[in-house]
Amino acid sequence: MLQAKETGRVLEIKQTIAKVDGLSTCLYGQKVNFQNDVSGMIMGFNSHEVSVLLLMGKETIRAGDPAYSLFEIFDIPVGEAFLGRIVNALCEPLDNRGPIPHSVRRPVFGEAVPVLERKPVEQPIETGIKILDTMIPIGRGQRELIIGDRMTGKTTLVTDIMLNQKGKGIVCIYCCIGKSEAALNKVIQILQGSGAMEYSIVVAATASSPPAQQYLAPYVACSLGEFFMNQGQHVLVGFDDFTRHAWVYRQLSLLMERSPGRDAYPGDVFYLHSRMIELAANMGEKRGDGSMTFLPIVETLQGDVTGYIPSNLISMTDGQIYVNTELFREGFKPAIDLGLSVSRIGSKVQWPAIKTLSGMLRLEYIQYKELERLTRFKSGALEEIEARLKKGRILKELLKQDRNYPVPMEEQVVILYLYREGKLNSFPNEKIRHLQKMILNFVREEKPELLKEIATQKTLTPEIKEALDKLPLDKISEG
Repeated sequence: MLQAKETGRVLEIKQTIAKVDGLSTCLYGQKVNFQNDVSGMIMGFNSHEVSVLLLMGKETIRAGDPAYSLFEIFDIPVGEAFLGRIVNALCEPLDNRGPIPHSVRRPVFGEAVPVLERKPVEQPIETGIKILDTMIPIGRGQRELIIGDRMTGKTTLVTDIMLNQKGKGIVCIYCCIGKSEAALNKVIQILQGSGAMEYSIVVAATASSPPAQQYLAPYVACSLGEFFMNQGQHVLVGFDDFTRHAWVYRQLSLLMERSPGRDAYPGDVFYLHSRMIELAANMGEKRGDGSMTFLPIVETLQGDVTGYIPSNLISMTDGQIYVNTELFREGFKPAIDLGLSVSRIGSKVQWPAIKTLSGMLRLEYIQYKELERLTRFKSGALEEIEARLKKGRILKELLKQDRNYPVPMEEQVVILYLYREGKLNSFPNEKIRHLQKMILNFVREEKPELLKEIATQKTLTPEIKEALDKLPLDKISEG
């Protein structure tokens, strides 16, 4: 077989960047081969030389070695066989379960679906997190940023949402970028322990991985997701996290001698993430009706959302979930700040029942927090104010949620209805969370047909309301 090949020569090595001369017809993202089965990818070029990113870090190549280009764009294997597997940024298995069979390859840097071939976001991603499903709904095809300081539960939000997709036909991809091996193993244990690995893929580029793989990992996760989306399936991708991804790109850019700008980042750092975020889409009929939803995580420093990378990502996503350190310390988990969090999709993707019951929920909670602050140092408040505070405290307890225990939408409807009708007002605040668990256990065991009816109808029919009104709360609380 006749092959066109271009040959160059390595001029110098700068950590993971090789400067190559002689590749006069190169393209960005093009694959370059060296001796000893070493490969790289073109990251930039000028009239004199080409900058090649070495994919395996410190390679066994030296200045003067030959470099070969076959005019191939860097691509990766994809396919159904990747479900349940843990791979690196080159799609090589890391789980000691042998090679992964594949028949299709996709370029790492894909093109976004044209706007005219998309359709509006109308179907929900059922997160199982009460605060999100009721007040910050996420739809299939949306890009929802998760933002907050270190150790505030950002990764837990992503894993909980992934756990809740069991049986819903959604392929989940968790992309680890620059995190520790211990943090990655913790996520893998959660996914394996709950059976979520059956419909999930883990793309791992930990802090010990070569910088090239940390840079490529989110693009590889997108390419894997695009395969399933083009098959008409629904995909959810969590990126953990984009702050470290930007750090790696800054490191590589400085090695390539690109001019630093704000915070020493190169001028194209916005394009770094925006071209990736644009791949999320809700496809139209001509494209098979698939979708890909993104949950990128970005880390802030002392709650500063005006930092360069956080503000970039806020501007290119469809909303943000802000995780507050103070709320986390107070024990309000998930520590989502309802004042700073927003979903620009709105209530369009919510179940009609959830939409009806949660319409004023955010306003009620924010008003309660303000009222609590104003009356903190006062005694003998008016009876009306005490009643509002009582209801607000009940809502606060209901919104708290243990990690790794997502709540199905139909069960959320049950609790929201009881709260909205004031049926929980007679119970002490400290017993609300326990009472909530007892109510849900009772409904699961004694009224499974009611939950099934709510899940089927997705709205509050007179029959459903009647069944909810008849729940023996006093008897349940005693048991």
